[in-house]
Amino acid sequence: MIDAMRRLGVDIGGVLIEPADDDADTSFFGAHYLRTPMVDGAFDALAALGPAFDEVHLVSKCGESTERRTREWLAHHDFTVRTGIPVDRVHFCRTRPAKAPIAQRLGLTHFVDDRLEVLGYLDSVPHRYLFRPRPAEVAAHAALLPLVHRVESWSELADLLRAD
Repeated sequence: MIDAMRRLGVDIGGVLIEPADDDADTSFFGAHYLRTPMVDGAFDALAALGPAFDEVHLVSKCGESTERRTREWLAHHDFTVRTGIPVDRVHFCRTRPAKAPIAQRLGLTHFVDDRLEVLGYLDSVPHRYLFRPRPAEVAAHAALLPLVHRVESWSELADLLRAD
C-alpha cells in the first residue's frame, strides 16, 4: 500500500529564526539570543498549515551549543503552543547532508530550507522549497534550481504548500 500522508519538514535558522546579524541584542549567536526575531509570519503560517499536513517536523543542522539555544528559543517563543507542532518533532543533525536520512526516515513529502545545497541532498522529498536564498548560495548551487520552488515569504510559501 502506498503511503499517501503529507509530511512537511522545515529548517529553523533562516526559515523560522531570522538569520544572525551584527546587532548583539538580536543576533542568535550573541548573549541575548532569545531576542532574535522569528521570520515574519512563520508561526502563524505553520499553525494554519497544520490541517493541510499529517505531520510537520523541524529539521536543523547545527552544533550542540546552537541546538541548546534553538530549543530554548523555541520554548521562549511558545513554539509548540503557537503552532501545534510537538517538541518531539524537532530534529537536529550535525552536517547538512545528514538532513537527507532524517527526511527519508520521517517520510517527508515537502521540505523548506534557505540553503539550496541542503535541498539538493533531499532526493526522497518530491516537493522542495528554497526560502529567501542568499545570492551567493544560489550562485554556488545554481544547477539545483530546477529541483525547487523559490519563495520569498511565509505567505507565498503557505499558498504553494496548500496547492501542492
